[in-house]
Amino acid sequence: MIGVGLIGYGLGGRAFHAPYVAASPALTLRGIVSRDPAKVHADFPEVRVVPEVSTLLADPAIDLVIVSSPDALHVAHALAALAADKHVLVDKPFATSVDDARRLVEASERSGRLLTVFHNRRWDADFRTLQALLADGRLGAVATMESRFDRWRPAPADTWKEARPGGSWIDLGPHLVDQVLVLFGRPLAISADIATLRAGAQGPDYFQATLRYADKRVTVHSSKLVAAHDLRFAVHGTGGSWIKYGIDPQEAATVAGRKPEGDAWGHDPVDGLLTPADLGKAPTRIPNRNGDYRLFWSALAAAIRGEGPNPVPPREALAVMDVLDAGARSAATRREALL
Repeated sequence: MIGVGLIGYGLGGRAFHAPYVAASPALTLRGIVSRDPAKVHADFPEVRVVPEVSTLLADPAIDLVIVSSPDALHVAHALAALAADKHVLVDKPFATSVDDARRLVEASERSGRLLTVFHNRRWDADFRTLQALLADGRLGAVATMESRFDRWRPAPADTWKEARPGGSWIDLGPHLVDQVLVLFGRPLAISADIATLRAGAQGPDYFQATLRYADKRVTVHSSKLVAAHDLRFAVHGTGGSWIKYGIDPQEAATVAGRKPEGDAWGHDPVDGLLTPADLGKAPTRIPNRNGDYRLFWSALAAAIRGEGPNPVPPREALAVMDVLDAGARSAATRREALL
């Protein structure tokens, strides 16, 4: 068994990490850093809760440390875990600056320990379905793609996440950018508009960025002032168009207290619609592949054991940070930023 320590028990720790560690036959949760032991013990009564990161890192029974602390602490906590000879999983965003992300990658390469980043949206139902459609050639050569994470949250919340520098671009942008890079690789340039549209909001709550490739344009978009926020993907190619509404159900399921188990886990009942380029043919509903974050965790366990590749190599996460940094520069100068 791979002993796991978790730093932080907010939404990330509670919904995206602890339930999957508990469900994994290769992993065992041995400690959580939290200032609220009662909150942790309501879910995991037998798990040790400690108030300090240093106490967790001193435990020889912990092999893997999950960094799910506030963004500004990611690099410091990950560096400390690597120095303690632990494998490390960092929640997104990887870091708050591309320079810090690069420093962390270099530290992991010197340490010989595994470093990975939680770009879990690679295992969303809709994204896995899109990958299959592209692999099958049913969309032909993609010309344009729009990827959206919209919300209806007109009243800003008084939380550190709402006030973080970069706002939604640093919160949701990593998900969307990572998916684009997985599909199409590094773009040539990016043009981004990042703004604060809600009255009283402490940080940006809107972004729209176009990633320029030689043969296609990809737009990533998010706003918290979208009442009709169901559109997720619109992909148009020489073979046809695929439109997908609805969001992967895994986050909502774990937030509601469901355990990630069973063959039906991650089933998205909202089919996408494929319209063939031959307009004489009727559009077809495309059932989704199941979303399954468990695949990340099983791949991570195999990588730690030396039995498989790192599911999200740190230099892939660094590439995401490069795009986020270029997008921020583009928005600040109102000009396209080259990559």
